[in-house]
Amino acid sequence: MSELKLGIQMGYWGAGPNPNMISLAQEAERLGYDAIFTAEAWGSDVFMPLAWIGAHTERIRLGTAVAQLSARTPTATAMAALTLDHLSKGRVILGLGVSGPQVVEGWYGQPFAKPLSRTREYVDIIRQVLSREQPVSNPDGKHYPLPYNGEGSWGLGKSLKPITHPLRADLPIFLGAEGPKNVALAAEIADGWLPLYYSPYRQEVYADQIKDAKPGFEIYQGVTINICDDEDIEEGLLPVKMGLALYIGGMGAKSRNFHTELMGRMGFEAEARKIQDLFLAGKKDEAVRAVPTAFADEISLVGSVARIRDRLQAWRETPVTSLLINARSGSQLQQYADLVLG
Repeated sequence: MSELKLGIQMGYWGAGPNPNMISLAQEAERLGYDAIFTAEAWGSDVFMPLAWIGAHTERIRLGTAVAQLSARTPTATAMAALTLDHLSKGRVILGLGVSGPQVVEGWYGQPFAKPLSRTREYVDIIRQVLSREQPVSNPDGKHYPLPYNGEGSWGLGKSLKPITHPLRADLPIFLGAEGPKNVALAAEIADGWLPLYYSPYRQEVYADQIKDAKPGFEIYQGVTINICDDEDIEEGLLPVKMGLALYIGGMGAKSRNFHTELMGRMGFEAEARKIQDLFLAGKKDEAVRAVPTAFADEISLVGSVARIRDRLQAWRETPVTSLLINARSGSQLQQYADLVLG
């Protein structure tokens, strides 16, 4: 039975920054949380909040979950990671993800095609930068050729080494991945995996993809914790169901929504399609009600302290190494630390 670690997921900003960002990070560090993660969508970026948090903390690891590939070239991402790693004295976890076609093509103006080969090239270039063994080169790259000699090139590009010596050549790289091939790629080339949904009761969904992961491979799984009376579990699951309805119903196109497809692979295909149909028809409340209680309950920890402690045992028997939680106050951070860290 594994010892679970705890992390806090700050996510991305809404209309503005979380005014409690620093106090929550400092309290999480005091309580023994392992890491704090931020995110980006099409608003706040993923690196700058971590720099601010890192300046106000000393030990807690600083993770991106996730830095979107299309937001930056691989060398730009490597520069941001190595810079923050120096400033934080070696605390960075670089979590990467391809995002989805709506964001990639609609916000970044980049093609979404061939996400697997793009990811492989991207990670390879970053590792070249971090190793600083020789000038970074990817001349035959179909997505990130270095030096670039394509249309519009002056033909003057040359392979370069980073001026700054990276603090750690082995800075950990995680991949946010949902599809079976993407998860298998994470196990092959990355140091960790950031799943979206994971059920400790359905480990077979991803067992084949991660069975050959190298020793020390980390899995940080986001999970909602909501302490309530056991007779109020249905109400306690409502925030989980609202999040599921949004992602399964609306975070993607009708023809291609990776979250909908994942729920289907987890045994709820008909329910996932119903949620999507209702959400896209503007019936968002009905979409929330269509989320199966069983599914919402499996991927979260909701109920009395006794029930949550009991269900934590299932998580300890999985390959998951850390639970990423969201908390709004120091008292919640304390409650969750008491539950998980004991």
